[in-house]
Amino acid sequence: MANKQASITTIATHLGLAVSTVSRALSDHANIREDTKERVRQMAIKLNYQPNHLAAGLRKGHSGILGVVVPHISGYFFPTVMHGIEKMASKAGFHVMLCQSNEDVKQERANLKMLMNAQVEGILISMSSTTHDYQHFEKVQNKGIPLVFFDRMPDLPTTNAVVLDDHQGAFGVVKHLVEQGCKRIAFFSGPQHLNINKNRFEGYVDALESFGLLLDPELVFQLPNLSKAAGAEGMNQFLQLDSPPDAVFSSYDMPAVGALEVLQERNIRVPQDIALSGFSNEPFTTLISPRLTSVEQRGELMGEAAVRLFLQMHKRTDNYSPQRIMLKPQIEVRGSSLRNLL
Repeated sequence: MANKQASITTIATHLGLAVSTVSRALSDHANIREDTKERVRQMAIKLNYQPNHLAAGLRKGHSGILGVVVPHISGYFFPTVMHGIEKMASKAGFHVMLCQSNEDVKQERANLKMLMNAQVEGILISMSSTTHDYQHFEKVQNKGIPLVFFDRMPDLPTTNAVVLDDHQGAFGVVKHLVEQGCKRIAFFSGPQHLNINKNRFEGYVDALESFGLLLDPELVFQLPNLSKAAGAEGMNQFLQLDSPPDAVFSSYDMPAVGALEVLQERNIRVPQDIALSGFSNEPFTTLISPRLTSVEQRGELMGEAAVRLFLQMHKRTDNYSPQRIMLKPQIEVRGSSLRNLL
């Protein structure tokens, strides 16, 4: 009876041959006689032998595997990026090995070590929110493994990355709010050591300056996390001010929902009294009332671009220069900020 788990060793045992002989016969090695090759082929068919292409690839120095590390796969953004990565990688003949850091730099380091041990041909990564030291990234680069960051990236001189123009996205939201008549625009800010949060905050600040509005430190709330509760906390803090904001721009969508719930509980009208906007364009932004204005992050395009950049690095010459691809954001204007149509 055929053995579904048959190996080269199984074939060798049945035929009384050395494992090395069977391996060379299956590889059509020139030093193996044709009658031996045929005996091996027939036994392989009889035993339902399935070659381990991964092991063969590793022996030849290439695995055909592209490693990916994400902070998490909850929500909408990172699964969308993964869809783009897997689609483009598959077209290029690569398999994807996915790891989660769970926003933990220790897990991130372990992920990279495991992927390097698996001899992946490249690594795409969005770094964790707890990553402050970049030595583990430099180890990957020093081994000559193509390393591409997406969305979140470190401040390293040789970084290859695909990112959204978060500055432009934030600037555009503030511009829209100003056009709706808002003058005291508050901001929910994320951890500033992450490039995405730093760029969103700078976009907010630059837009205020561009439209002649002063930056009021009382109107900037540092999110302790990205939950609804954090947004509710920030909104309650703003409402205690002598001069509350007439708009709140959150650097993430979920805290904006928390702010909306506080406003609705207090019978404060949105957007007539306080306009709202988020950032990420999560699917739930169209399911709440009013629907939430937000910034589309182009996740699938980001994933596809990250793989294309890896493929360029994979074929690179000695004079290959690091690249940073920046995608244009798209502001989805909805009822939570549209005052002029009311």
